[in-house]
Amino acid sequence: MLLFVVAYLGGVLTILSPCILPVLPFVFARGDQPFLKSGLPLLLGMALTFAGVASLAAVGGGWAVQANQYGRLAAIVLMALFGITLLFPQLAERLTRPLVGWGERLSASAEGDGSQGRRSAFVTSLLLGVATGLLWAPCAGPILGLVLTGAALGGASAQTSLLLLAYAAGAATSLAGALLIGGRVFKAMKKSLGAGEWIRRGIGVALLCGVAAIALGLDTGVLAQLSLAGTSSVEQALIDKVRPKKPAGQPTEEPAVVTTGPDSTVMMAGSDAMLAPGNAMMAASNSMMMSADKGAGTASPSALPVEGNGPSLDGAVQWLDSPPLTMEGLRGKVVLVDFWTYSCINCLRALPYVQAWAEKYKDKGLVVIGVHAPEFAFEKDIGNVRKAVKDLKLGYPVAVDNNYAIWRAFKNEYWPAHYFIDAQGRIRHHHFGEGEYDKSEQVIQQLLAEAGQGAMPGDLVKVEAQGTQAAADSQNVKSPETYIGYERAENFASAGGFVQGTPHAYTVPAELKTNQWALGGDWTVAGQNAVLGKAQGRIAYRFHARDLHLVLGSGDGRPVRIKVTIDGKPPGEDHGMDIDAQGLGTVSGQRLYQLVRQRGTVADRRFEIEFLDSGAQAYAFTFG
Repeated sequence: MLLFVVAYLGGVLTILSPCILPVLPFVFARGDQPFLKSGLPLLLGMALTFAGVASLAAVGGGWAVQANQYGRLAAIVLMALFGITLLFPQLAERLTRPLVGWGERLSASAEGDGSQGRRSAFVTSLLLGVATGLLWAPCAGPILGLVLTGAALGGASAQTSLLLLAYAAGAATSLAGALLIGGRVFKAMKKSLGAGEWIRRGIGVALLCGVAAIALGLDTGVLAQLSLAGTSSVEQALIDKVRPKKPAGQPTEEPAVVTTGPDSTVMMAGSDAMLAPGNAMMAASNSMMMSADKGAGTASPSALPVEGNGPSLDGAVQWLDSPPLTMEGLRGKVVLVDFWTYSCINCLRALPYVQAWAEKYKDKGLVVIGVHAPEFAFEKDIGNVRKAVKDLKLGYPVAVDNNYAIWRAFKNEYWPAHYFIDAQGRIRHHHFGEGEYDKSEQVIQQLLAEAGQGAMPGDLVKVEAQGTQAAADSQNVKSPETYIGYERAENFASAGGFVQGTPHAYTVPAELKTNQWALGGDWTVAGQNAVLGKAQGRIAYRFHARDLHLVLGSGDGRPVRIKVTIDGKPPGEDHGMDIDAQGLGTVSGQRLYQLVRQRGTVADRRFEIEFLDSGAQAYAFTFG
């Protein structure tokens, strides 16, 4: 229930957000009409449409997004016609084209003349509200980001739709208050000044300006970059209020997607926000909430509690290097379930230990199962997953969990996440993130001993990982994981902000503050990535970390040549494993690329990558 209250309050705060400006004229166009017959149905239509479209977009994939684009175009036309009838009513009367005439009848009927007009007023105002809901693109602050991405990965459910409806209802509530106040002002002005016709025309001009702003993408571009009222900080405070308290003795975490956990390990919250059905805990962009029963593994290996029965392994779309496995069939074995995804830097750094345990204890009865739960769309490609498993030389079964069935069964929320299951099929321990490898191995040894496997080796595995799998320099990581797709992007510094879904010429500013980044060249920015339309495009980032990684791919499958500079010069000995000292390399597949590894003192550096060929796809920066 508390989540619904937070979502509602987040919606209320949208009245203070700059992204509400383009739709205000649509709402105030009915400001001089009775609220119950005109304003209320408009806001009702707006809220229901936004909640419905957002639910479809979150869980329906690309077809829903495309359908919404057609709906937005129709709504833009409808609102433009409505604005014209307000601005030039005498012109509308002369027009005989059916569509324009319909727009005039729509405006007239919304006035509510007579009993028939009163009946049609509700319907037509509701229709205007539907159009407004199709056009409204609220600024995605912490609360809406939490709800939307939770819906995307939690799957279609009544709960996710109701959360979105609660958010829309909050927005409608604040707009209703503004509309009631505005309506009284309009009536007073019309009565005292006789300015009704000029007010009508003024609203028509404002409505057409709103239509133009939305058609040009200003609602999701320039306005989304502004912070007129600091609503994000207020929303974050609301989230912090409902965050479950940590057990005594655990330090407070810094809010970040790639974050240091209570045991100084590093983890990544599920796609910024994962909502597991039946579990009220969410983690969202720049905020993490950990429930007390799901903290990092702190139990002593000498006293492992029973945390519950091992959930089902059903639902994987495919198994690699193994036939499908079941918990029932694994009784008598000790099982380690590792949730990972192949472009996750935290997962890659933990994998060498998982591999070492699988090899060391396979003859003692340990079964390691990797559950590959994708973050990006390209990680759902089974060919890509199969190649990653081969390149990483995993050597144990991998369940391809593209639909998050196993993820939800475990109520998991992090990459990487390790669940330790005893020979009786019970979860006895869990650990989220990197680190505490010695303790995890001791848990494996204890569970094997309980299963009657006798004495365990006294030594623990020692791993000397290289490249992207080497341990992070956590003391010097001061740059957060940064997404390039507009859905979760932050600190974007190119002038004008994002132009969503269409090619646009971006420029890189001369100066960037720490953790700001920018695009240069002809890019199309989508929800998850940016795609380069012409050669010589660039991405710049001012960062502070030893390692810089970038998840890249090629849209048409052809190799893309790249050139990297650090502070305007070739990287030299600070080059990553995927480029040479001159900064030259090639993007040949969809994966994580290590582009910088500083050998000396770690300091703020300006990173730039130039793509010498078109078709590059850029997804996310990570650091180590």
